[in-house]
Amino acid sequence: MPHKVLHIITKLEFGGAQANTLYTVANLDRKHFEAKAVSGPGGLPPQAWEGILLPEGLRDSLIFAGRLGREINPFRDLAALAELFRIIKKEKPDIVHTHSSKAGILGRLAARLAGTPVIVHTFHGFGFHERQNFLKRSFFIFLERLCAAFSDALIFVSKANMDYARSCGIGGEKKYRLIRSGIALKNYPAAVDRAAKRKELGVPAGAVLVASLGNLKPQKNPAHFIAAAQRLLAEFRDAVFIFVGGGKKLEETRAQVKALGLEKLCLFPGWRRDSAEILAAADIFTLTSLWEGLPRSLVEAMKTGLPPVCYRTDGVADLITDGENGFSPEPGDLETLTARLRLLISDPALRAKMSVRAAASDLVEFDIDTMVRRQESLYAGLLKEKGISL
Repeated sequence: MPHKVLHIITKLEFGGAQANTLYTVANLDRKHFEAKAVSGPGGLPPQAWEGILLPEGLRDSLIFAGRLGREINPFRDLAALAELFRIIKKEKPDIVHTHSSKAGILGRLAARLAGTPVIVHTFHGFGFHERQNFLKRSFFIFLERLCAAFSDALIFVSKANMDYARSCGIGGEKKYRLIRSGIALKNYPAAVDRAAKRKELGVPAGAVLVASLGNLKPQKNPAHFIAAAQRLLAEFRDAVFIFVGGGKKLEETRAQVKALGLEKLCLFPGWRRDSAEILAAADIFTLTSLWEGLPRSLVEAMKTGLPPVCYRTDGVADLITDGENGFSPEPGDLETLTARLRLLISDPALRAKMSVRAAASDLVEFDIDTMVRRQESLYAGLLKEKGISL
């Protein structure tokens, strides 16, 4: 019989961790693995994912834990721990694989209490960072160290994340695995009528289109995207900026852009199913995130052939060689980010050269099916170590 795998993630919003988790649930080899996903409430309903990552009819593979949430609340978190414990005891998985910070802590604790044979966690970035209060950061690191002690494997999506965990004393080297956050490389660049797509978006045919993808939350730092756009749109009449993504701050962000008088040149269309086509209709990609695991949107943009200008956060450093296939200023360095965007907007020859280099980057290990096969191999090895054969 196939071995049961239970993936646990905090929230099903559109994002790299969620996309990879659902794709894995849908595409693990069913001869050997039967997979389900557990998520807290909120985010997007299952039907929003169908046709993108989930085949129709796979909604039965989703379980919702009503108490699991992102915000810290000791009483609710204890209730979520108990709920996850009950779900795990009911499902009786051979493997619990957790994702994201809150689900990673509570899910692993619940799996340990429930006696799950194999426990795996993927770091899609960290729930702590240098900008946090020292005590809060120290507490999160303590929890990660605790859970790493009874995890059988710790997966990282970038070398930078792995190095950071090592520096924080999280887990032992033998448990570390590098498995990239994958995308469907075969779908990029998307076939698109650039003129038609631009007309649909309200972008002039001859404009230099600067694109970004992501969730409108503090991590993604949309304020710097707007600030760079405001400065450069004052200089270039033939430039347009577009940020594809949604979240709680979408309407507030649109109002901010409108107050600046930039609503026709700095576009926030929300979540779109045609993001690959929008990238193919763009000329430059930018990412203003202050911390990341491995930004899948950057892989998508580079495979499309867009020269990237992104803050050098975690996995970005694994992809961009500054000045070669893109630019990667230090996180928060708005002046340099703006200067590099200015350079690419004003110099078509440089833009074309960097476009070729970006597209030629070796991205094979970022293929989403390669990601799934590597997870299968890891699961098989860990089960064998526990004396459980496929």
